[in-house]
Amino acid sequence: MHSTLFAHVPVESTDRYTLQNPQLLKVDVNRGTGAILARQGAMVAFEGQIEFDSQYRSRSWRNVERMTNERLELMRCKGNGNVYLANFAQHIHVMEVGQGITVDSSSVLAFDGALGVGIVAVDSAVGVASAGAYNLELTGAGKVALLTSGEPLVLEVTPDRNVCADADAVIAWSTSLHTQMQAPTSTSAVWRRRGSTGEGWEMQFQGHGHVLVQPSELLPPQHLRSSGLLGQFGMGGGGLRGNSLGGGNRS
Repeated sequence: MHSTLFAHVPVESTDRYTLQNPQLLKVDVNRGTGAILARQGAMVAFEGQIEFDSQYRSRSWRNVERMTNERLELMRCKGNGNVYLANFAQHIHVMEVGQGITVDSSSVLAFDGALGVGIVAVDSAVGVASAGAYNLELTGAGKVALLTSGEPLVLEVTPDRNVCADADAVIAWSTSLHTQMQAPTSTSAVWRRRGSTGEGWEMQFQGHGHVLVQPSELLPPQHLRSSGLLGQFGMGGGGLRGNSLGGGNRS
């Protein structure tokens, strides 16, 4: 049997994370230290003896869920073999966590289980309910695979060069950065995703680090499954972005 399809075979590598193409990731579960944590439902195939545990909860996870009333939709993958991960054909990017990364949980595909997982709040600069958002903070030595809708843009932030970005387009940023949410021009417009100006909530970044944004202001389609239409507007319960916190700053 002959077909051009047979050109699309697994890419061999000695790395733990190997992109098979821009939208498909192979993870060698046995390579490296500890298990892999991946978003539930992202497994499209696997080879070998792999155990998937969607009920796994570490102490830090339980603390996060108790604080936010949100369940982290992640599963632990352990064993001996390869796991192939994808999510609605979104683009996948593997990076070292380094000095720490803060990321919207809906943009996480997988990461090393040995990494520390915390919760941070990006607060609103104005006292409007449901204006803030919770995000994951990953720390330690290891890698994370992030999802973007399209090819992303990395913006550098320096003390003399601040960056502002649409909150719906921001994927992740250096934990060292100071962040703040800015409201639309009309307070009554915060309940509408784009507001009366055609723009919605913005995030301002100060300090020294990097910000990752995607060329899309729409949330991934998986939000429709758990939150209905509200999920697309960042107001549902399908992701950590659907939570809120009022007032204050975080550095």
